[in-house]
Amino acid sequence: MKTTIRKISARKSIALVAHDSCKQSLIQWTLQHKASLTQHTLYATGTTGHLLARESGLNIQALLSGPMGGDQQLGGLIAEKKIDILIFFWDPMNAAPHDPDVKALMRIATVWNIPVAINETSANFLLSAALFDQEIGINVPDYDGYLAERLA
Repeated sequence: MKTTIRKISARKSIALVAHDSCKQSLIQWTLQHKASLTQHTLYATGTTGHLLARESGLNIQALLSGPMGGDQQLGGLIAEKKIDILIFFWDPMNAAPHDPDVKALMRIATVWNIPVAINETSANFLLSAALFDQEIGINVPDYDGYLAERLA
């Protein structure tokens, strides 16, 4: 598929997600990086978002809980180019009933070429990257071209 350049502004839209066993770790990580995160627009799946907002005081747009469709909502926002970064503290040791949704979320994040952090260390690397607070261009699928080819 052909690609095009998508501009991501210096103020990012960041999705924060955590499996149940990782929620406290994400809360602690968020508290450690609160000063940086306040400069960006934050989204989260339901329970995680409400916990993060309560514990940190950050303004977080809470979607539905992951198992109730929140992972799917985030995937839709990624496809609409409304999410720039996904930080997902996931538990690889426990199966969840919505694992197919998680796989779909990770797939769509990959399709649309957004940075993804899956644990505290990768989130630290991402947040401290030189490009984090800059406007950047990323290669994304050329959906308009894709659609035009399919309709020709």
